[in-house]
Formats: sequence, structure tokens, C-alpha cells
Amino acid sequence: MLSQLTCLVAALAATASATPVDVAKRADPTVYLAGDSTMAKTSNGLDGWGPYLSKYVTLPVVNKAISGRSARSFTNEGRFTEIEKAVVSGDIVVIAFGHNDGGSPNSASDNGRSNCPGTGAEVCKSGKTGETVYTYNYYLEKAARALVAKGAQVVLSSQTPKNAWQNGKFSSDVPRFVGYAAAAAKNVGKGASFVDHFQAVTNMYAKLGSQKVNSLYPKDYTHTSPEGGDWVAQAFAQAVAIGYNGTTPLKTYVKSPAPRVFN
Repeated sequence: MLSQLTCLVAALAATASATPVDVAKRADPTVYLAGDSTMAKTSNGLDGWGPYLSKYVTLPVVNKAISGRSARSFTNEGRFTEIEKAVVSGDIVVIAFGHNDGGSPNSASDNGRSNCPGTGAEVCKSGKTGETVYTYNYYLEKAARALVAKGAQVVLSSQTPKNAWQNGKFSSDVPRFVGYAAAAAKNVGKGASFVDHFQAVTNMYAKLGSQKVNSLYPKDYTHTSPEGGDWVAQAFAQAVAIGYNGTTPLKTYVKSPAPRVFN
């Protein structure tokens, strides 16, 4: 009997000593990424910036970005729901869309990605499927609120710019989705923040110059090489570290020294 009691006490002690280790492993949040090809892991000499973020933050990064998606298609395919099911309280979700969100869903050739024009409760009908189509802001805000309700913190990031040195001439026209993302973060309120990744990268490209930036776009004006993806990730990390658009929950987790690529 004494031997059994001794074994039980020893087992309980071992369990108790193991518990703090297990809890410590779960103590830090996980960063989830939701976006398109400019954030996704790609191939054929191209790569988004998502795969490189872990070089500049101290947290594990789970990249759920996928090529060719918009706020609408990411929603309709259940990809936001997948992230919502995965997150636990304290996790951080970075959302960045815009490259595939333009156009109109009203035509018979609706590509399944275009959002309804507007920033609020406007609705459209797909000319191809008849589905109800909502605005960019609707999709982002719906996803962000669901994630915040799970205890996650959401960083709405503006889309990355295209090659700002196309044809050797610097141009920095700002797409409307940059302002839309900022407005979405404001509308969601507590639990959401905004990073103007577009402007951070644009400033970096101005600093790097035409020859260097053009070398980062080997196939088109939108998709970067792996080196380009790394540069774009650095711009994001710097923007977060310096509170470029206010404080985000990622600021605490940027590795020191933070990158300095755009000022």
C-alpha cells in the first residue's frame, strides 16, 4: 500500500513539474497571415513577403495566404473561418488584400473575386452566379469581428505596392483599398489596428532606387522575387516597430534591432 502511495505521489509530482513547461510553450501567441500571392509562399522564382516575416518577429508565423484571392473569395472559400477556428485568445491575425479586389461582380464574366463598389452596406448581384456580393470593407470587418470575438487581435494591413519604378520612372499612386483597410480597422475598433504597408514599401522603393527595385520584380510588376519578399517583410516589421500608423499588438514581438529600410 505504501509503495502504491509513493508511486502515486511521484506521478503527481512529475505531472505538476511538467505543467509549467507545457504552459510556457503555449504562452506566446501565434501570428496568422491571411492574404493573396503577394503574401503567400509561391514558386517559380517568385515569393510573397509572408514566408519572411518570421525572420523579424519572435513569434511563430502560420501563413494562410493563398494566390489569387480577394477579401470576397477568401471569405467564400471558408478560409477566414478556418483561421477563426484555429486561433485562441491572444493570437494575432494579419490581413492584407487589395490586388485582386477590383473590378465589378455585375458582369456575366464575374471572376468571383471582385467586391461590390463602396465601403459600407452596399450589395451587388454576381452577373455570373447570382450570389449576393458585399463590399471589401464588409468582408474585412466581418472577419475581423469574428476573430476579435475569439480573443484574437487583428492587424489590417494595406496591400503592397506594385513596382514603383516601372519603366524607370517612380510612381506611387495609392489604390483605394489602402484607405478602405484603414477605415475597416477604425470601424472594428477595439482589437483591430492598421499598418500602411503600402506606404512603408513605397518609401523603401524610393530609397532603393530604380535598378534595385526592378531587380526584385523578375516576371511582372506585382510579384516579387524571394529577395523582394524579404525586403517587403522588413518594411512591414519596421512599420510595426516604429508605430508607423499607431501601435499594433505585434510591436512587442519585433526582433531587435528592427529593420531600417525606409527611413
